[in-house]
Amino acid sequence: MSVEDFFNLFLLISAIHGFVFCFALYFSRGGRNKVLIFINLLALAISLNNFQSWVVVKDFFRGNVFIQYFQVPWHFWIAPFFYLFLNQYLNVAKKSFNILKIILFTFCAFLVIRFGFYIYSEKINSDVIYFFRKYVVIEEIISSVFSLTIFIYSYKIYKESNTLSNITTYDNLNWIRIFFRLGLLSYVFWFVPLLITLYLGFEVFMPSYYPLRVFTTILIYWLGYQSILQLKILKEREYLRKYNALYVNQKTTSYNQNNIDKKVINIPNDVVDNILRSLEKFEKEKQYSSQNVTLNNLANQLNTNTAYLSKVINHYKELSFNNYINNLRINNITEQLETNSIIRKFTIKAIALEAGYKSADSFSKAFFKLKGVNPSDFIKKMEKLKTD
Repeated sequence: MSVEDFFNLFLLISAIHGFVFCFALYFSRGGRNKVLIFINLLALAISLNNFQSWVVVKDFFRGNVFIQYFQVPWHFWIAPFFYLFLNQYLNVAKKSFNILKIILFTFCAFLVIRFGFYIYSEKINSDVIYFFRKYVVIEEIISSVFSLTIFIYSYKIYKESNTLSNITTYDNLNWIRIFFRLGLLSYVFWFVPLLITLYLGFEVFMPSYYPLRVFTTILIYWLGYQSILQLKILKEREYLRKYNALYVNQKTTSYNQNNIDKKVINIPNDVVDNILRSLEKFEKEKQYSSQNVTLNNLANQLNTNTAYLSKVINHYKELSFNNYINNLRINNITEQLETNSIIRKFTIKAIALEAGYKSADSFSKAFFKLKGVNPSDFIKKMEKLKTD
């Protein structure tokens, strides 16, 4: 199989995959969510672009003048759909200017010009063909510049997301940062073949577009699947956080000054009292669920030092600081998993992040250390008990 045959096969398979992806996503539960709608349109645009390219390369409509002149520039919509997706995901749509009308007008203008070439195709001569070839390249240059402008503006919105949106309390947006970095590389892959085309006097050297088509297709489908996963995790984290705030059955260590064993730990009694009283509040308000809890941060929050705080926890909680935090987190999430069947359907990652861990792996290790079983197996056990 030649490189050209492999590339054509890639175009066909990626297009079919994209159509199936769009159909399945649209009719899935929550598929009409605005975030997923724009992801769907983004995947549809790249799928239509690849399918159209495959049809043209295979020359299925040889001699059809309409197909020759009226190839739709679907790639024009890729950056705008990403921009609209990002606005919806970050929930800052009202903060941004509405570019949809500008996009639609420009796209329609491209189609009208192409249709004009088709109308006058009966008078085809070498000059008309040459001017059309030049127009197609100019259209692509305009599209690439327009796309890069929207991409840069989208990045600006992403960078301002901490002030424009509360999304960062649920998602660190690392996956979007990765997309921006790789997306910038895709523009390099786009501008290189354009420069080659201009150098060759508006003659398109098709192999120069192979890296662009393959890279952008894989990147956009990756974004699509990531968006579905991240949106699911986001919704689950929102539920968990609201439920955690209302959940009042968590057992806390009730502080009673008269019951404290006044063993000497070389800390003034009033300091010990203040720390224990503050820790009671810390447990009751479930502040341990924050990923930012460290010995140093908590000591600053309680207006004490790390040495005092560590000694008090070691002596009165009979645990090291890390084990104390892990016990609180794991016991809290365990009780919720035991009592709420909805949470048992959530992803381990969402549960882990809301429990206070930065990854599902660190959560699973802490859970296994305390409970002797993995979270997924614990959930299966709870579901089995429910059915029995």
